Amino acid sequence: MTQKHLSILLLIAAATLPAAAGVMELPLGDPERRDRQVELVLDGIVDTHKGDAISPDALAARLDGVSLVLFGESHTSMPVHRAQLRLIRALNERGRSVMIGLEMYPATEQEHLDRWSRGYMTEEGFVEDSEWYRSWGYHWGYYRDIFLYAREHRIPMHAVNVPPKIVRAVREKGYDGLSEEEAAFVPGEVDSQSADHLRLFKAFFEDADFHNSMSDEQWQSMLDAQCLWDAAMSHNAIKALEASEAERPVMVVLVGSGHLAYDLGLQRQARQWFDGPIATVIPEPVVDSGETTPKKVQASYADFLWGLPEEREPLYPYFGASTRLSDDEQREVVFVAPESVAALSGLQVGDVVLSLKGQTIDSKLRMNRVLASLEWGDSVPVKVRRGEETLELTAHFRRTLPSDDDDEGESAEDGE
Repeated sequence: MTQKHLSILLLIAAATLPAAAGVMELPLGDPERRDRQVELVLDGIVDTHKGDAISPDALAARLDGVSLVLFGESHTSMPVHRAQLRLIRALNERGRSVMIGLEMYPATEQEHLDRWSRGYMTEEGFVEDSEWYRSWGYHWGYYRDIFLYAREHRIPMHAVNVPPKIVRAVREKGYDGLSEEEAAFVPGEVDSQSADHLRLFKAFFEDADFHNSMSDEQWQSMLDAQCLWDAAMSHNAIKALEASEAERPVMVVLVGSGHLAYDLGLQRQARQWFDGPIATVIPEPVVDSGETTPKKVQASYADFLWGLPEEREPLYPYFGASTRLSDDEQREVVFVAPESVAALSGLQVGDVVLSLKGQTIDSKLRMNRVLASLEWGDSVPVKVRRGEETLELTAHFRRTLPSDDDDEGESAEDGE
């Protein structure tokens, strides 16, 4: 794998950061909680400060004095998104003026969210006009109920992410090399010098083949990009929150859990501009695959840990391949997840995807739309260019059977 591909892969993975073994048991974060553990409770929310398990309504009550709530997620977990909606609904019913911050849209796309929240767009029109499948590679169905609830109750939704091209620019040129136009998207301060954050960042990739081949300079470059991501999302969320004139406002930011672990991501960056209370909620399966004993997690991992049932497979099919825009404006494969649909079809890193299900793949948007149209059980043709050769593959979208050593993590469908 080339350094160029490795950098792209790390940025794609950073969006989801599937937890490697031991990541949730590191002595990081809050000194008062970093040396003790709590046990997850199925369908309960453990307050890691007090140690008790509470209900969603009780959580909403404990957040009465908090105006910035960061809710972590695994993007392809339906139980997680149901939990997010449960808390949003509980806060709304408690009389809070709820706002929702969204990782999946860069701040440049705010106008679409404004029109949606005010009821000016149909569901089909919003998905089409906002180019959901260009901004976000995950199925609309995972988030649909949250968006419909927000529209029904006129809850403002805010795009908090930074355009991907800015993250790439920081990775390639550093902060000092940014153009004036690029620098306009960067908050005034970005703290990328935390040893704890670097340790956590490396831990997420501990089991990856490339882990030991990365130089200190390469790790720092990737952490710089990650910290920009965190800083921009927290900064945009805080700006929207502080601009609100509503009574008792609360901004609930929906973001990948890896951006929140141990208060090293969005929270650490937010402290540069925000001195109010911040609470983190991270949902986790109570047991690992093949296990029956509830997981124990470092108490400093999050303020609240929401215990969910294990989910063996995503509700909607996933391909298991990440792509980038190639030099000839096509989709080049940079990562294929082991034992995924893509891997079993014969897809390889370096392949260029020419068509999928008979449709020409000329953009990230087109590829994600085709994938979103599929169901488990479908078999579709995949045409790829491999070197000078054109190959016809077949992708069978079939779920995998449980195995004793199954430890499958989430993988992003597509990159930039």
